[in-house]
Amino acid sequence: MTHAEDLRRWAKGTYTTEAATELLLRAFNGRFAEPGNPWVRTPGATDNEAAVWIDFDVLAESAHNGAYSGGEARFLLLTASLAGNVHVVLADVLIGLDRHVIDLILAAVSHSTGSHDHPGISLGEDGTPTFSGLPTTLYPWPGDDDFR
Repeated sequence: MTHAEDLRRWAKGTYTTEAATELLLRAFNGRFAEPGNPWVRTPGATDNEAAVWIDFDVLAESAHNGAYSGGEARFLLLTASLAGNVHVVLADVLIGLDRHVIDLILAAVSHSTGSHDHPGISLGEDGTPTFSGLPTTLYPWPGDDDFR
């Protein structure tokens, strides 16, 4: 199993954690999800750790240490916020982010709401709803419409 698969397996089951983890894996060529980052915990990193996981509190603290560009720091804070550990003002963190990163953030917000598990419902010409039973997503992950 790859490191990315391990992280996804760890995050599975909590939409916001899944979304924040996926953001780290997809943005900036995945470098913020790689082992060696202080927030990426790996087996043996501390006592009794059995799996790879992300410490979003450490991620938020690290975003303030001056080692990252303004856009990277804002991205890291937004990601930590999505995981539920930090409060940010969107106007402060979204400004100046690259278009590709914004695309990923939109997908992450959609995923964090569980929209990918919402059933497909469409309205007929007469306004009658039709239930397809198939989950759809409000905003798919770029390049991967089937990510769950």
